[in-house]
Amino acid sequence: EGKTLIFAMNGGMYHDDRRPVGFYRDGNGDVATVNTNDGPGNFHMKPNGVFWLDGNRAGVTESQTYLDEGLDPDFATQSGPMVVIDGEVHPSLNPDGTSRRRRNGVGVAANGETVFFVISDVPVTFHDFATLFSQKLRAPNALFLDGQVSRIYAPAYGRDEQGLDMGPIVGVVE
Repeated sequence: EGKTLIFAMNGGMYHDDRRPVGFYRDGNGDVATVNTNDGPGNFHMKPNGVFWLDGNRAGVTESQTYLDEGLDPDFATQSGPMVVIDGEVHPSLNPDGTSRRRRNGVGVAANGETVFFVISDVPVTFHDFATLFSQKLRAPNALFLDGQVSRIYAPAYGRDEQGLDMGPIVGVVE
């Protein structure tokens, strides 16, 4: 389309064949439906959520609420867990947790116009990751996108992380 990619990050968990585990919508349509199933792993730690863009508005919405409200945005990706829910750190995230991993996620400011994409450069706990969104960025809702495989492309910050192929990608063009 003649645009320049200025930012990209993996945008959710995916299966071995690179298909998204949860709902994913781009300019070509829906790839999967909203997944509210129970199961193992981070994706199924309830509530999980959907990051969505609709025109100039953005949001992170709990998956069941997303369905109940009948949201129909232009773009969306589902992952989990939500690390911040209505301004509070997810209650299952232990402040004394010892699991430290690289993590990436997304939060949206209360105005619905500012989106925060975050990636850790060092291994962090889920609770510390969530606290960044809730206390420093003051994002009322934030979503964990992925972990160890997380990478970022942001040439303005000298970041062009290489690695294996990934599933869903979020990007910004100018």
